[in-house]
Amino acid sequence: MRRKILLFLLGCAALGIVGALGFAAYWTWFLCAGDRCPSVAQFDEYKPAQPARLYAADGRFIAEVGLERRSVVRLEQVPQHVIDAFVITEDKRFYRHDGIDYLRILGSVWANVKAMGFSEGFSTITMQLARNVFPEQLPSRSKAQSAMASLVRKFREAKVARELETRFSKERILELYLNQIPFGSGAYGVESAARRYFGRPINELTVAEGAMLAALPKAPSRYNPRRFPDRAIQRRNTVLELMRREGALSDADASVAKAYPLRLNRPARGGTGEIAPYFVEWVRAELVRRFGRQAYEQGLRVMTSLDLDMQGAAERAMERQLQAIEAGTYGTFPHVTYEAYLAKAQNGSAAVEAANSPYLQGAFVAIDPSNGAVRALVGGRDFDDSKFDRATRALRQPGSTFKPIVYATAVQTGRPPSYFLDDEPIEVPQLDGTLWAPQNYDLKFEGRVTMRRALYQSRNLPAIRLTMELGESGVVEMAKAFGLTTKVPPFPSIALGSADVYPIEMIASYATFANLGWRVPPTPILRVETLDGRRLFEANPERVQVLGREEAWIMVDMMKDVVTRGSGAVVRRNGFMLPTAGKTGTTNEYSDVWYIGYTTDLVAGVWMGFDQPKRIMNDAQGGRLAAPAWTSFMREVYERKPAAPDWPRPFGITSVLIDPATGLLAGPGCASDSARVEFFLPGTEPRTQCGRTP
Repeated sequence: MRRKILLFLLGCAALGIVGALGFAAYWTWFLCAGDRCPSVAQFDEYKPAQPARLYAADGRFIAEVGLERRSVVRLEQVPQHVIDAFVITEDKRFYRHDGIDYLRILGSVWANVKAMGFSEGFSTITMQLARNVFPEQLPSRSKAQSAMASLVRKFREAKVARELETRFSKERILELYLNQIPFGSGAYGVESAARRYFGRPINELTVAEGAMLAALPKAPSRYNPRRFPDRAIQRRNTVLELMRREGALSDADASVAKAYPLRLNRPARGGTGEIAPYFVEWVRAELVRRFGRQAYEQGLRVMTSLDLDMQGAAERAMERQLQAIEAGTYGTFPHVTYEAYLAKAQNGSAAVEAANSPYLQGAFVAIDPSNGAVRALVGGRDFDDSKFDRATRALRQPGSTFKPIVYATAVQTGRPPSYFLDDEPIEVPQLDGTLWAPQNYDLKFEGRVTMRRALYQSRNLPAIRLTMELGESGVVEMAKAFGLTTKVPPFPSIALGSADVYPIEMIASYATFANLGWRVPPTPILRVETLDGRRLFEANPERVQVLGREEAWIMVDMMKDVVTRGSGAVVRRNGFMLPTAGKTGTTNEYSDVWYIGYTTDLVAGVWMGFDQPKRIMNDAQGGRLAAPAWTSFMREVYERKPAAPDWPRPFGITSVLIDPATGLLAGPGCASDSARVEFFLPGTEPRTQCGRTP
């Protein structure tokens, strides 16, 4: 008797709810009058938002960038077993209703009444399509403010779904749905999801893999196969069982599919699944700056400057060297290593902060000096752990890599490489009344030295004196001409690289030397096209002449000595024998180490240090720690690349045999017999022979 009374009450409640639903439906139809619900007419030309696709310079695919990662496919490209999986799981009467499944509504009401709460929905595929396409006008349940708001949302979906069914075929609706639905991990649409999870296009998926995709839309986060594989397999097998019951699979095929292992496409190191993630993020930001939201929605085709082979070489060279430093190859490393940090992070005891990783970091950039094309860019060791790009966003002191700008200013003002500078103690008054007494790295003084020797030995005191002699403001202006956009205060200390710079700008500035005087800004994007091939952008970087051809050649010749007999001699010792020049860099307390070098067709630079500057280790010099990574990169690159030629000597350059002790013309009256050839701009060569009066 009690059971009959309970069923009677439940029946009355169900009738009441159905009546309320009918009233809500009528009221919703009224609310949707006019233009208060979205119009389905726009579906006539509707194209789902598609991300920008990035390609390397040789046309190889790199990555997709956008709010939604989606590749649109036609319905005929989707295998029948995938279509069956979605239709049977999400809306098995899809082909028999007109957008609203009234039987499912009644079943949902009865199920929710029995559960005394919300346990089952009644959205059809068409209703889901309406909600996904018009999220602002048909907000999801998470945005609903009340039960009535949820009902209104449902019936708005129903009204739009009914109009969709009136206007479009079932095939068109299903095609739009399969291209629109979210699958988690940033993937939208079955094609993007297939590539994201299985690394293959949708038309190559097995029955089990298709069922796995159909399992995800119900709750993409809950059934994420990477995070919850057991839960995902259980849900997949539920889909396969539904397909078996509906006759889409035989008993045998269903059993085989249920036993199929979960084989996911493994993402690249760092968990991003992308190549060159720091470079990709830089390009993404550039696209948004240039094109705004269009960059994310219209499926732009972006040809970048990236060389995938160089990118791989840069990543390998930098990581190998960082690991060697941490392993104690260059002396005791007194900090937590990257591997130790990762071990702690896996145990949940390491804090992750974007620009504050506790382990040794690095950045690497390679640029084609002829056009500024960025061929490789590494902004850190682990993009998944720290997305802060140290190549394009970090502000670091360049140390002695700034000195060539000082010496270029001197050459441009008529001082030859044989010009003498004093390498003696100096005290410079400061604004606060104290005295600044800088030292050389070896704490020694050589007396009078030529500009050439002072540069290749990276001696500090001659560079400071030269900066003061030239005038700090003149050096600051030259730094701007070389492409440094950060503030360089006009103090003598700038000769030692005390002003912060962006690594990519510091490295790109050396293209001025490689190009024999012409500066070209770094460029990550070569061309941007629409889906139909219309060109929106093509790189045309402005070339600015900073130095005369002869002046730049003199600087290149001086910087070659850094490699052959100076602070960067490790380059030759480690086997890179092509014509090259460069400069090492080390900052105070050994907190930053650099090496920037170049050939006629490639400029590359590496920086190493901690996000929060501190001593890397004792005697952490750019020539010891950074230059080996650069050398390893260049050797690998030029194994596949034609050898770079030497810089041709301009006709205006004069070569003279001089006495290095005096800088005068060599002759029998010289005290030294070590005469050497020196190069001069016309009019700057010595006129007097040593031992003779002028």
